[in-house]
Amino acid sequence: MAGKLSASGINLDIIKKRAVKGVAALAGKTFLLQVISFFGFFYLTVFLDQAEIGLFFAISEVVAILGYFSDIGLAAALIQKKGRLKKIDIQSTFTIQQAIVLLLILTSLILTPRIVRFYNISPAGLWLFRSLLAGFFFASLKTIPSVLLERKLRFDYLVLVELVENLLFYGLSVWLAWRGLGVNAYAWAVLARGLVGAVLIYFLSPWPIGLAFEAASLRRLLHFGVPYQANTVLAVIKDRLMNVFLWKIIGASGVGILGWGQKWAQMPLRFVMDPVMRVTFPAFSRLQRLLGQFKKALEFSLFAISSLAFPLLTGLALLARPLIGMIPKYQKWEAALVPLYLFCFNAFWGAITTPLTNAFNAVGRIKVTFKLMILWTGLTWILTPALAIKFGFLGAAWALGLVPISSLLVFRLAQKEFKIRVFKSISAPLLSSFLMSLYLFFLPCVFPFSGWLHLILAILSGGLIYLFFLFIFARGNFIKGWRMMKNAFDR
Repeated sequence: MAGKLSASGINLDIIKKRAVKGVAALAGKTFLLQVISFFGFFYLTVFLDQAEIGLFFAISEVVAILGYFSDIGLAAALIQKKGRLKKIDIQSTFTIQQAIVLLLILTSLILTPRIVRFYNISPAGLWLFRSLLAGFFFASLKTIPSVLLERKLRFDYLVLVELVENLLFYGLSVWLAWRGLGVNAYAWAVLARGLVGAVLIYFLSPWPIGLAFEAASLRRLLHFGVPYQANTVLAVIKDRLMNVFLWKIIGASGVGILGWGQKWAQMPLRFVMDPVMRVTFPAFSRLQRLLGQFKKALEFSLFAISSLAFPLLTGLALLARPLIGMIPKYQKWEAALVPLYLFCFNAFWGAITTPLTNAFNAVGRIKVTFKLMILWTGLTWILTPALAIKFGFLGAAWALGLVPISSLLVFRLAQKEFKIRVFKSISAPLLSSFLMSLYLFFLPCVFPFSGWLHLILAILSGGLIYLFFLFIFARGNFIKGWRMMKNAFDR
């Protein structure tokens, strides 16, 4: 069958089926990614101390910042481009990106002695910094193959690469940390991950590699790419640059405590949002001329993300303390519980606002997200350093946890722009998570957690209670989701 065509010539059936299949494939494989990340990070935090974890987080942020300046938004412009990609578009993007990447690496190497002196970095930390620069170069080589796969909605290949990379990174780093290599465990794992990932993605998505430059092609791409990347740069300044700044104020141990709380709080979002966001951006870009279909897709994506993220974040916050108490050599992270609670609160807001800002980007309303990023960046840089100087890592955690309350503005803008009902989309998961939290909060008063069996039973029973109430409050969305999955996989 040819499929249902819209008035604008867009095959809605194909887009829906590929989007649903993409989310399903990504969800399954992302689950494996999160299992690998979960156990890998857990064992690293057992074998390494707070300062070593903090050093890796801080230096990683320094190098990650370079990545956001490496393609000036051209990759996103290639994904968002409405027509077919031309060879000149692809090769011009690759040429500009590699020129920027090499310039950034060279600048970093020249500034390395000053960075080492300013942060008093050890020789092991210096080796880690250089290995991360090499990993940054390998990652830049993956941009074009990744873009081509995203435009085809071939997220199964993308996740396969990530699975191999994460398995290699965490497997090697945990083994080396266990052998006592400390921070050097990260350095060797980063190099191995970068090299293997680049080779694998070129095998799965070959393209006519070449250098080219066409001014007209770049102007078209930069029209979208520069505003898009401006938002990304602001996000870097708000989050990653702030972490580097805090390194000087609260030290490597403080950064390690904040990083521990932030890493665990973000895991539910990575499991839930990564599959949906990576599929919906190119899918929304195809539907941007069809407001009715766009609205339905956006509302359902809000429901789907919140249905999974809300209970995971709630359960994590409520069960973190007993988990720490039961794990040998893990009591050192008890100081990070308050940051964890605050970052979970932060992630609640992120689960709602990220799909909305993603939708604005998909329809080309980059100026809206740019203004929002200015607001969030300003609040972060006003509150976080001031509270960190006065109260240490706890002050920084409070600032970073509470800034997202300003995201209420995003709900209003999205309702006005897309005519969607934000609160209605998230109300059932929110209420169901609240009822589950009451159950988990009062359960220890009746049946105290005295071992792993009790804790596992609490998790399972809490999940069943959540699903029970969610089905009662959102039965229609359950049926809709089942039909979408069934239609997507029907021949």
